[in-house]
Amino acid sequence: MAWFQALSISGSGLTAQRLRLDLISSNLANMESTRGAYGGYYRRKLPVFSECLAQSLDPYAWGTQEALGSGVRVVAVVEDPSPPRLVYNPSHPDARPDGYVAYPNINVADEMVDMLTAARSYEANVTAFNAGKNIILKALEIGRG
Repeated sequence: MAWFQALSISGSGLTAQRLRLDLISSNLANMESTRGAYGGYYRRKLPVFSECLAQSLDPYAWGTQEALGSGVRVVAVVEDPSPPRLVYNPSHPDARPDGYVAYPNINVADEMVDMLTAARSYEANVTAFNAGKNIILKALEIGRG
């Protein structure tokens, strides 16, 4: 039913933005980590979103029910390939032979901007979900007479 599809689309957006916020908090928590789970320094993690298209990809279906998307999903979590931030500290236990310590290349300002963007997207999805819910409730009230 198309009415509940609107709620499903908003729900998928909520799920995707929540994962994005979780990754941002993980990045901020590990910005001083010199040891990652698989050795080396921690690498910033980024979500990759993809649109979930409806079953039909018929090119003549634009503007019809079959052309509607069905939300967003996270297809991957990738690591930022940027080089580490090097800090000279020869007394650090993880210092390289040249005395530099490799820290994750995480910028707090960038993470905060991403966090605000994700929070705004989350709020927009909540608003769309509530609007869809109110439309369904009003339709039920009309049906009761």
